[in-house]
Amino acid sequence: MNAPQPRVSVLVAPDKFKGSLTAGEVARWITEGLLEGPHGRLLSCRQLPLADGGDGSVAAALFAGFEPLALTVTGPTGQPVSTTVALNGTMALVEVATTCGLSVLPGGRTDALGASSYGVGEAIREVVARGARRVVIALGGSATTDGGAGMLAALGARFLDADGATLLPSGGNLSRVRSVDTAELLPLAGVELIGASDVTNPLTGPNGAAHIFAPQKGADPATVIELDAGLSHLVTRVDTAGFPQARGAALVPGAGSAGGLGFAIVLLGGQLVSGADFFLDLLGFDGHVAACDIVITGEGSLDAQTSQGKLVSVVGKRSGGKPVIAVVGRSELGEAEAGALGLSRVYALADQTGRDTSRDPALSARLLVQIGHTIAAALAASAADGSPPR
Repeated sequence: MNAPQPRVSVLVAPDKFKGSLTAGEVARWITEGLLEGPHGRLLSCRQLPLADGGDGSVAAALFAGFEPLALTVTGPTGQPVSTTVALNGTMALVEVATTCGLSVLPGGRTDALGASSYGVGEAIREVVARGARRVVIALGGSATTDGGAGMLAALGARFLDADGATLLPSGGNLSRVRSVDTAELLPLAGVELIGASDVTNPLTGPNGAAHIFAPQKGADPATVIELDAGLSHLVTRVDTAGFPQARGAALVPGAGSAGGLGFAIVLLGGQLVSGADFFLDLLGFDGHVAACDIVITGEGSLDAQTSQGKLVSVVGKRSGGKPVIAVVGRSELGEAEAGALGLSRVYALADQTGRDTSRDPALSARLLVQIGHTIAAALAASAADGSPPR
């Protein structure tokens, strides 16, 4: 009688497929494909949906055991927005994408000059009032380029024009600010602010928030120049308002993230960290890897930017030499480039169909199941002949 084949332990730990499936959905459909076929009995699977500081960060934290808190805040163009923050004891996670993000713009209509980060400040104020002493702001997906001035206004700072009237700051009126009154700014002593993002851009200049990211938020070339000038003006006014570290804060890598929210976080004494590494730590990734034989990760696109701190590359580096398979929407990388990221194999939905899967969640789900079948068969074959899984 043949000895039974050993079970292969698989960690399914993907990011979202942006615009198509959440990280939890991607993990679910891959796992279904792994387990439902004839080889499923040889596998044990654990799902760990991941995030990198963009949209889906709160969902990943909730999957890991955080508690949800529903809030209504001011959206990027002034409309009420329903959002959810994640709480775990004295730690809170606020997601920019669902407070002042592109995804909550009414009708998807961008407003590069008028959008404000005020709602982020409202969410921070609320969680601090509830006892949060460590507040993480997931910085991806913003619709704003206001240097975080909107957030500061919600926390109590007053931005005054030449007549002494209070402005509700947005990217388009930063140049009208003549003074900043911080007397009523919410005391944050004892509160640790952390901005999580994979962006390393400074606040201003050719590689800053306006020039690099504002075009995605509806800004034409003239508007980009106006926004960048407004951000530079903001630094000057904040500097004279009692923040002598303002000019240095504007140069910190990541200050330009989320339209300059990174700058405001540093200004308040917070720190900016790699979103991918932070969320892998938060979700206990290393412990999960130690207990598995193989990791399956993924995201919407594998391309030249992936190596610059994107989640798949960080997963590859932190998997301790375990085989890592990537399942992605599309891949622009060759085998050698993927190998340099620590990936043993890449499966792309775009290789299975000529249709645009990024706009078709149902098709994406079916293809993920099919790829799960394929991976399960390959793992079973490896287990049968004693070769390393890949």
